[in-house]
Amino acid sequence: MNFSTLLCLMLMLVQLWPCSLSTQNHSAQSTNQSFTAVRRVKRGWVWEPLFVTEEQTSMVPVYIGQLKSDLDKQDGNLKYILTGEGAGSTFIIDENNGKIYVTQKLDREKKSFYTLRAQAISRSTQLPVEPESEFIIKVRDINDHEPQFLDGPYVATVPEMSPEGTSVTQVTATDGDDPSYGNSARLLYSLIQGQPYFSVEPKTGVIRMASQMDRETKDQYLVIIQAKDMVGQAGAFSATATVTINLSDINDNPPKFQQRLYHMSISEEAPVGTTVGKVFAEDSDIGENAAMNYSIEEDSPGVFDIITNNETQEGIILLKKRVDYESKRRYSIRAKVVNRYIDYRFLKEGPFEDKTVVKISVEDADEPPVFTLENYVMEIAEGAMVGSLVGVVTARDPDDDDSPVRYSIVHGMHLKRQFSINEHNGTIITTRPLDREIASWHNITVTATETRNPEKISEANVYIQVLDVNDHAPEFSKYYETFVCENAVSGQLIQSISAVDQDDSEEGHHFYFSLAQEATNNSHFIVKDNQDNTAGIFTAKSGFRRQEQFYFYLPILILDNGNPPLTSTNTLTITVCNCDTEVNTFYCRYGAFMYAMGLSTEALVAVLACILILLVFFLAIVAIRQQRKKSPFSEKMEEFRENIVRYDDEGGGEEDTEAFDISALRTRTVMRTHKPRKKVTTEIHSLYRQSLQVGPDSAIFRQFISEKLEEANTDPTVPPYDSLQTYAFEGTGSLAGSLSSLGSNMSDVDQSYDYLTDWGPHFKQLAGMYASHRSAGD
Repeated sequence: MNFSTLLCLMLMLVQLWPCSLSTQNHSAQSTNQSFTAVRRVKRGWVWEPLFVTEEQTSMVPVYIGQLKSDLDKQDGNLKYILTGEGAGSTFIIDENNGKIYVTQKLDREKKSFYTLRAQAISRSTQLPVEPESEFIIKVRDINDHEPQFLDGPYVATVPEMSPEGTSVTQVTATDGDDPSYGNSARLLYSLIQGQPYFSVEPKTGVIRMASQMDRETKDQYLVIIQAKDMVGQAGAFSATATVTINLSDINDNPPKFQQRLYHMSISEEAPVGTTVGKVFAEDSDIGENAAMNYSIEEDSPGVFDIITNNETQEGIILLKKRVDYESKRRYSIRAKVVNRYIDYRFLKEGPFEDKTVVKISVEDADEPPVFTLENYVMEIAEGAMVGSLVGVVTARDPDDDDSPVRYSIVHGMHLKRQFSINEHNGTIITTRPLDREIASWHNITVTATETRNPEKISEANVYIQVLDVNDHAPEFSKYYETFVCENAVSGQLIQSISAVDQDDSEEGHHFYFSLAQEATNNSHFIVKDNQDNTAGIFTAKSGFRRQEQFYFYLPILILDNGNPPLTSTNTLTITVCNCDTEVNTFYCRYGAFMYAMGLSTEALVAVLACILILLVFFLAIVAIRQQRKKSPFSEKMEEFRENIVRYDDEGGGEEDTEAFDISALRTRTVMRTHKPRKKVTTEIHSLYRQSLQVGPDSAIFRQFISEKLEEANTDPTVPPYDSLQTYAFEGTGSLAGSLSSLGSNMSDVDQSYDYLTDWGPHFKQLAGMYASHRSAGD
């Protein structure tokens, strides 16, 4: 025994010494003292860890273990009591020896342990000899649960051509058994289906690529994974899960044209932008990995172009320039296709592009004539004689048969035909004189038509410029009102003038001003040319008198620089004003007007005063007459209003018979005897008067209509087409008849108004007035 061991034993003896003293004192004390004395007593429970196996079924209680106190002398004096979870039902204890039994089947997955308390009591004193102690009974697991894949079935995606060992996905199974006891919950994964393309890690369930796979060969695989507990030992439970693995596409295939040579054709009449044909390249990839771009190589003229249809991935060849069968009949181009998105990992396997040859034939067509120029510009001098040559346009048939061409000018409806063209040779001549000042440019459209096929027509624009000829003399730029004061001094500037010319000068206009020859010697004014197309008018003497001469007419000669130069004489009117230094324009104009009228100011005032007096007198007479003018029937106006009815409605023809009963108007009993007027002007008027007293069914009315119809047929002024003649029928039931004197040449004296007394009391006043008027006339 070494020194360290001896030292440990000595320390243990020192620690146990107080306990031995407390034991001796305890034995000396009275037995009626409580077990829970002040001094601490060492616990005397003796038991092993308690376990019970789940799912045990037995007709008798199953022994689990035993609780025992070191104070138990096996004399039956101690009584064991069990309390806590399941005590008395699930678990029972033999109170004499402390043995514990389980009476029911337990399930660890529902409850994995039970907490209980044990106590030992002296039967003689009924006092505890051991303090109450807590212990645990654990439920021991057995393999009674199968593994489960809670997330299955699984779907995973991995890029094609992935290298070996690439992780695809992970599957996980669970087991309801206790993982801390035994191997019931220890799982192992294995591959049932999926070799040799995939593998699975036994402990983690990670599925990995076992070889490189091509999506274009097969794009989906079904893998079955098995999970087995008990580490795969005999009697283990197992479960399986399916994993669908899809291979995603990568750009590992280049595009390939379906044909090495394409044949197409295009008509020479086809406009720019016409589709010539389509080419197509196949790509085994999908999605954006199959996207491609087409282009054209070896097409130096640039006649064709190609675009990519992103939906169908076709290359569409378009006409970029017009083709001509007579110039070139065949084209050969090389089309190229390239993947739009390239995976550079696979470039070592070759370029991701392809090429093909496209041969295009031009088809002949009957083309319209072609002008040598699209636009012609011609010139002609203004004032040229009718029939002068303007220019020549030329067009020819581009086809092999070279059909003759006929020319014409497209004339607008609102344009004057100032030009004509020879339909055989395209010579354009004038048909009217041209004036540049009216129109300096003329735009016409010339057509060329094949004689053998008139439907083939082409057009060309001809722009004709009218060249200027100096045919307009210069003139004053505006009308000048020039005034000079009576006290003007010699050499005083009274007016600045300028000129304009309608002609067009290439070098710019330059005008020369001077006095006309007839005014050079006796003129009171001089003209000074400023050499800048302006001139100044100056006085040549001092002092002017209006009484002697009110106006001066100054002839001014203006010369231009045209070829040949033209001159014009413009007269400047100078008015003499009564002023000191500054001219009052209004006063001078007033004086000039009075001078032209030959009146003085006093005479003009007198004339205006007379006109005003006459106007006032006329207005006074009109006002007096208005005051004296009164109506002769003012006293009985209300009585007349009660008997006079005015109708403004226009008749609607036969439809009016539905709204009004016209039978009363045709009543013969109310018709008075007609008294014909003497000396009727025409027979038509007489028939019209008689028709007013009869109905439309009478012979007189029909005769009236016949006369009017004959008159309309024989009248040369009526329109040369059928017209509707409307005649009014006023009715025949009025007792008053017509009061109109139209168509009668008799005076009021010759007429008899005795019948007014038969009209009733309402017309008594009127009858008295006319009777008194007649007696007065007699």
